[in-house]
Amino acid sequence: MTVNNFTKKHKVTVIGSGNWGTTVAKLVAENCAEHPDTFEKDVQMWVYEENVTLPKDSRHFDASIGEQPQKLTHIINTYHENVKYLPGIPLPHNIVANPSLVDAVKDSSILIFNLPHEFIGNICRQIKDHIAPYARGISCIKGVSVTDDKIELICNYISENLNIYCGALSGANIASEIANEEWCETTIAYNTPVVDRRDENGRPVANGESNGNDVANGHSKQLTPLPLDYPPLDHDEWALLFSRPYFTVSMVSDIVGVSLAGALKNIVAIACGYVEGHGWNMTAKTAVMRRGMQETIRFANEFFPGQIEPSTFWEESAGWGDMIVSCTSARNWRCSKLAVERNLPIEEVEKTELNGQKLQGISTTREVCSFLRAKGAEERYPVFMAVERIINQEIKVEEIPKLFK
Repeated sequence: MTVNNFTKKHKVTVIGSGNWGTTVAKLVAENCAEHPDTFEKDVQMWVYEENVTLPKDSRHFDASIGEQPQKLTHIINTYHENVKYLPGIPLPHNIVANPSLVDAVKDSSILIFNLPHEFIGNICRQIKDHIAPYARGISCIKGVSVTDDKIELICNYISENLNIYCGALSGANIASEIANEEWCETTIAYNTPVVDRRDENGRPVANGESNGNDVANGHSKQLTPLPLDYPPLDHDEWALLFSRPYFTVSMVSDIVGVSLAGALKNIVAIACGYVEGHGWNMTAKTAVMRRGMQETIRFANEFFPGQIEPSTFWEESAGWGDMIVSCTSARNWRCSKLAVERNLPIEEVEKTELNGQKLQGISTTREVCSFLRAKGAEERYPVFMAVERIINQEIKVEEIPKLFK
């Protein structure tokens, strides 16, 4: 192999095929087709297999099949549309819907995780012994892994359980708008592991004493270096994979800040939906957003001291940008607003409005609040705790203003 003459290309797998997972697979597949020197053309997309019936008014209706149920993977691979989770959006033909998780990740050097965070433990257990040891990941999951004893970023959970390095993507992103190629921006946090860093000639920069550990990146285990016959995976390559004319990517190294902002804003979004559903105006939502961001930054500083960049919250799409969009137009806001308007628990709205998908804000709220109680810190997070109590129908939305006294 000569300098910059790589003999291998990166194979990409997207793990998850809901509306956000399919949207990410779409933009990534477009880039893989446009950059054949760096990426393999075909993108694997793992699909949790379901039977889907195409109605007679569907443009894909086949009279010879009629209304008999068909496998979702068959429909995606045949008609190039995820008719259940992203209907009406044509998908690139180089997306391969695969019902086998193990087969989908085989030999992939890039793994993109995009599914509800409560499923990530089971996913990691299934693929642990079947992925390339040098694989690298990006988590598009806006959640955290929480027990009463500790809180762990999803990207770090993936890293520790699979012994790979994983970054995070988060921003002011609404899947349906991006799928329709309406312009927006996002933030990707990736701090290239020491064992993967190369000089301008493509040679490793790690000295001979490096044992593969990357403690500075939050990983205590030995990492397998990305082989030199692959193109590097640094900020430029991740931007190449994700950036589209309609999807602007900002690359940073603050994985903690990007991850926590993406997870905790879902709690605030539910609060804002409750406020709007009650009939209060934009100024009331602004008060909740301000206090919610305050609690988000307090949480980051209290439980991840010295590990965030304040600019992430104020300057990046993953910070204030995502907070504003989530609190005014995204699904957690919409479902909590409908819950008040219909006088229903938010879980009931989730069932009727999301076509089988889950609100990450509900589970994140409960897990984070349980953690805060275990740490004796609940009084420092009144908005977070109030959202949990409203979800559990212990207090009413009308009590929110009391938090600001």
